[in-house]
Amino acid sequence: MIKASLLIVTVLTVLIAWGLRWREQRVPQVAAQKRLGLLGRGKRTLDRWVTAAALAVGVTLLVLGGLHWLNVWVG
Repeated sequence: MIKASLLIVTVLTVLIAWGLRWREQRVPQVAAQKRLGLLGRGKRTLDRWVTAAALAVGVTLLVLGGLHWLNVWVG
């Protein structure tokens, strides 16, 4: 079960990060910003991955917790 949850978190993190990057490129205010330096790009990328990981952990907890309680209620 631990391996499955780690795999789910990893896959969701990558997918959410891709989605956040796609969204950043499509939003006019973000796309119109001036070009950032190396540290600015690194900070933005790190922020994107941390946000994606936090969202992935939340989704995984909700899904696996829901499956657990469903199993408890059903018997």
